[in-house]
Amino acid sequence: MSENTEQNETLPQEEKLLEAPDQRIATLEQELQEMRDKWLRAEAEMANVRARTKREVDDARAFAVQKFARDVVEAAENLKRGIDSLPKQAEGEPEIVTKMREGFEGIERSFVSLLERNGITRSDPTGAAFDANLHQAMAEHESAEHPPGTVIQAWSQTWQLNGRLLRPAMVVISKAPPGETTQTGTAA
Repeated sequence: MSENTEQNETLPQEEKLLEAPDQRIATLEQELQEMRDKWLRAEAEMANVRARTKREVDDARAFAVQKFARDVVEAAENLKRGIDSLPKQAEGEPEIVTKMREGFEGIERSFVSLLERNGITRSDPTGAAFDANLHQAMAEHESAEHPPGTVIQAWSQTWQLNGRLLRPAMVVISKAPPGETTQTGTAA
C-alpha cells in the first residue's frame, strides 16, 4: 500500500505540471522579464556611478592645487604691483633703472605664462559689466561717461583655475550721477 500511496502523491504533482504548462511558462517568462529589468537597472546604475566617479576624480585632479594656486596668484599680484610702482620710463633715466624695469616686466610675463600653461588665467575686467560671480565691488563712483554698473577701474585682476574662480577682481564700478535718469526712466 505504501507503493500506491507514493504513486498517488506523485501523480497530483505531475498532473499539476501537465495541466498548466502554459501558465508555468508564462510565470517563468514573467520572472525572466523581472530579472532582466533588475539587471538593466543595475547596469545603468553602475554606469552612472562610474561616470560620477570619473567626474569627481577629474575635478580632484584639476582643482587639487587650488589653495596653492591662490597663494601663487597673490605673488603674481604683488609682482605686478611692484612693477606698477616703479617710476614711468623717462628720457635720460639711468640705464640700470631701465634694465631693472625691463627685467621685472620679463619676469612677470614669464611667471604669468607659466601660470597659464598650468590652467591659471587672469583677466582684466575694466570696461566690462559688473558680475558678482567674478568681481568684488570695492567702491562706486558717479560717472556720466560710463553706464551704471560698469567696471571703471580694477584694483586687481580676476583669476581662475581651469575656469573656476580662484580670486575675484577688486573693482570700482560706475553709478549714475544724481539727477540723471536710468534706463528705466526713474531718477537715480
